[in-house]
Amino acid sequence: MGQPVIQTLTFWLSEHPSIVGFRWSHAHSWGSTWSFLFTAISLYLLLSLLLHLLLSLLRRPVPLGPLPAFHSLLMTLLSFTIFAGITLSSVAEIRDTRWFWRRSKTPFQWLLCFPLGTRPSGRVFFWSYIYYLSRFLHMIRTFFTILRRGKLVPFQLFNHSILTFMAFIWLEFSQSFQVLAILSTTLVYAVVYAYRFWIAIGLPRACFAFVVNCQMLLLGCNVACHVGVLMMHFMKGGCNGIGAWGFNSVLNAVILLLFLNFYVKIHWGYGKAALAKVEEAEAKAEEEEQVRAKHKVI
Repeated sequence: MGQPVIQTLTFWLSEHPSIVGFRWSHAHSWGSTWSFLFTAISLYLLLSLLLHLLLSLLRRPVPLGPLPAFHSLLMTLLSFTIFAGITLSSVAEIRDTRWFWRRSKTPFQWLLCFPLGTRPSGRVFFWSYIYYLSRFLHMIRTFFTILRRGKLVPFQLFNHSILTFMAFIWLEFSQSFQVLAILSTTLVYAVVYAYRFWIAIGLPRACFAFVVNCQMLLLGCNVACHVGVLMMHFMKGGCNGIGAWGFNSVLNAVILLLFLNFYVKIHWGYGKAALAKVEEAEAKAEEEEQVRAKHKVI
């Protein structure tokens, strides 16, 4: 009974013709042009600013009902699907292409460092493309934040914009490091959004900054992977897309510094009061929405 289920999942997540035959192309892949990328990010920033200005005039939060819970559940399932898909696809790609690079790399080293000349096609890049598209769904959470609190969070805007841009250049330049980055990111996102769904349906919160600590763990993994790529590039004769990786590293360093500043403030006490106020406001907004929903049912 279990074996047919595993085979079916393996087929749909790594062996389907659409996955095996995928090719990143400006002509055939939706959202694959530079103009689309910059237009989408600009619209995201503009809509966020306009929504913030509108809420400033209204001077009251907007009830969202079950939308945040539904979004968290959707992102949990999507993140886990991408994680499972790229895991199975990586295993299949290593099996099918190992003859080409087995004398110079181990499978783990291949995950860190693509051979020179790698093209953005096949199973792994299909899931990298799905991850890139999922970044636009992550942006929706910014609108929830503005509608609930009436506040614009610059770091959130910057973070979503940069992560979407990085996901694009992973595909555009067949960049090394992306497999492990997607694996770690989607795994953490699956846990974080499951936690957000948990509290959105009224279940108790963790007694510590759960989401912040998960994000800190993810950034630590990214730093370790970047160091690994740099070592592989000089020790194994070069990694594909190393120029894009360098630019990616600079963007990651900026995000890391901004997040560390926030993290240190929380854990050294400077930001605990602010964090507590934010969590209290979110909890209060969720309770009010649940009360309104009950009155509507009645």
